[in-house]
Amino acid sequence: MDKILIVDDNTDMQFLLSNILREEGYEIFSAGNGLRAIQEAERHRPDLVLLDIRLPGMNGLEVLEKLKKIDSELLVIMITAFGDVKSAVTAMKNGAYDYITKPFDNDELVLNIKKALKTKHLSEEVQNLRVQLDDKQKIVKTMGESPQIKKIIKQVDLIAPTNMSVIIQGKSGTGKEVIANMIHAKSLRRNKPFVAVDCGAIPDTLVESELFGHEKGAFTGADSLKKGKFELANGGTLLLDELTNLPFDAQAKLLRAIEERKITHIGGKKPIPVDVRIIATTNLDIIQTVNEGKFRDDLFHRLNEFQITLPLLRERKEDIPVLARNFLKESNKALRKNIRDFSAAAMNRLMNYSWPGNIRELKHVIKRAVLLEESDKITPEKIILNAGLDNTEIQLPGKLEDGETFDDIIQKVEKDLILKAIELAGGNKSKAAEILNLNRKTLYRKMKSLGMEL
Repeated sequence: MDKILIVDDNTDMQFLLSNILREEGYEIFSAGNGLRAIQEAERHRPDLVLLDIRLPGMNGLEVLEKLKKIDSELLVIMITAFGDVKSAVTAMKNGAYDYITKPFDNDELVLNIKKALKTKHLSEEVQNLRVQLDDKQKIVKTMGESPQIKKIIKQVDLIAPTNMSVIIQGKSGTGKEVIANMIHAKSLRRNKPFVAVDCGAIPDTLVESELFGHEKGAFTGADSLKKGKFELANGGTLLLDELTNLPFDAQAKLLRAIEERKITHIGGKKPIPVDVRIIATTNLDIIQTVNEGKFRDDLFHRLNEFQITLPLLRERKEDIPVLARNFLKESNKALRKNIRDFSAAAMNRLMNYSWPGNIRELKHVIKRAVLLEESDKITPEKIILNAGLDNTEIQLPGKLEDGETFDDIIQKVEKDLILKAIELAGGNKSKAAEILNLNRKTLYRKMKSLGMEL
């Protein structure tokens, strides 16, 4: 049912218009002056306003300006006496949809209102279709359109409008954060904050402060009040990226905050109510992690209201040409080049690679190829598969040395792989972690356990 706000200081006119329009099936609100009109518009968000130009205090033109600030798309039809037609024309220049003059024909008034609302609804339908088309194009560009991805998009459409917690599981570079953003963008919380926290990048001693905030003076270095991620995301969505990296103590406090919908600053005493929707991501098999005792089962069951598992890029190779050509366009723009496409041999090289770094690795490989290519097509020589680990040969001994164990051999192999990845990444450990499909914090822990220099 469309809502109409009538603004006229004449109570008889209000009564007449209200009766006419209620009979047509509209929901009616009324106001006798400009200030009241603005209050009613903010409260009820009408679809159309009938606005008299002559009002006590604030005139109709001033009210129109303020209504348009509340909703720039609001339909406003001015009501004017014959002598105020110039003012009505000015109002149309300032955003009014139309005007009618007193005395008016009731049927003509209703016809004008129906015409205005039909135009509004058609415009909204076109806008919604455009948004849906844009969303589909964005999804294809960032994720592809294979049957696996189409299934995931259906899951996103199903879960997004709810407040259910979601666990997104997938290896590094498969698009977990893209899917998390998509869920938020399609949710009822889309106009509220989307706050992401990298659980693998927070020092263990600062996890609680990062999530829940702290009071000034709560600990050494706490020079001012700090709001935590829960407060910053209040009303919106909180993304816990690589959740399984949280220490056990922090997991227990996180569970309590989710269940009680309250948090307390470190050093604070007053509980703070919070309303957040939790989306968690992990590059591990979270059920296996729970079974191994590395993640709390109660927190897992609390968050696991819905689960989405993302496939590896090599499991949906039909997406590679779509993604590669999109990354080609992006790289052309970024690098100011004009490469048209891939040669057949270059595309074949892309299709036959295992992509351990998934979509992220594909993007980097294409950008590097665009930078190096001098012809109008990407040639296979420019497709440098930087995760050369695919071809790394692991040297195993003919036999174990005296006192050497199987675990010793495994540690040597792990150390060699890490050193190779760091070399390929030019010394950048974050990139090395990506090559190895590890998050940075896990790589550092592994290096520390192997006695390697950090």
